[in-house]
Amino acid sequence: MGVLGLDHVQLAMPAGEEPRAVAFYRDVLEMDVVQKPEPMRANGGVWFRSGAAEVHLGVEPDFAPARKAHPALRVDNLDVLAIRCESAGFEILWDDRYPGVRRFYVADPFGNRVEVMQPA
Repeated sequence: MGVLGLDHVQLAMPAGEEPRAVAFYRDVLEMDVVQKPEPMRANGGVWFRSGAAEVHLGVEPDFAPARKAHPALRVDNLDVLAIRCESAGFEILWDDRYPGVRRFYVADPFGNRVEVMQPA
């Protein structure tokens, strides 16, 4: 018995901001929107998937962004995604402290930290 893998990461967002979530996670990060199960749709939020990575954005009434805790998304072309983020108005912060990995951090539209990484 043990952990088999990671199913998804949950981040919080303010109520009614689903279009902004889609504009970032789908349009900039190029993740697919995942249809939420019917019983959960009334709660708001939106889910995304790309490959094995799944990020769920859930509505939190007293929302505060996750500035340290974050998902780390592995990509196959870090430079292209960095340009996409900057072109869409999202500031990126490069971090070269992890040997063998190129990575940057970007804040989603709500201030949640997202790490984007690629093996060097």
